[in-house]
Amino acid sequence: MKNSELKKLISQYKELEEKKGKKYANNFKISETLKIIEHRYFHETGRKLKSDLRELI
Repeated sequence: MKNSELKKLISQYKELEEKKGKKYANNFKISETLKIIEHRYFHETGRKLKSDLRELI
């Protein structure tokens, strides 16, 4: 996976986290999508997405 694709995954994750914080009707679907993104990121990099995001901040 290219760096640009990883950055896209990270941006999608951040957007969905923001939506999850707000009260949306399809909160379960958002949670499932977040899990899929986390799994994909771990599979590609071998690192956890949440820990990498904490390092960036």
